Amino acid sequence: MSDDIAVMYLGKIVELAGKEEIYTAPAHPYTKSLMSAVPVPDPDIEAQRQRIILKGDLPNPADPPSGCRFRTRCPVGHCRMRHGRPDAVPARARPLGQVHSSRRQKLNGET
Repeated sequence: MSDDIAVMYLGKIVELAGKEEIYTAPAHPYTKSLMSAVPVPDPDIEAQRQRIILKGDLPNPADPPSGCRFRTRCPVGHCRMRHGRPDAVPARARPLGQVHSSRRQKLNGET
């Protein structure tokens, strides 16, 4: 079992949060899309859910986009950056490079 879950897109972490947060309140648009694809065993709840289908260009993993790798599919404006990373977003949704250094060290197995 794990306490934290890291969601990756094209080899980079786009969201890092506790398992409860990821399942109940995902912050990143990619995580929201992934979670919308998970079936719910209750047929009444499942019938009411809306699936999030991402639009936009699916990047080539061998030649990912510059800047934010999710920018070609992001429905939110903050990911439209061609250079650099998105502006500050909640810590649990920041790309790994923007996660606080102690959190990054824990994730990388460093002390």
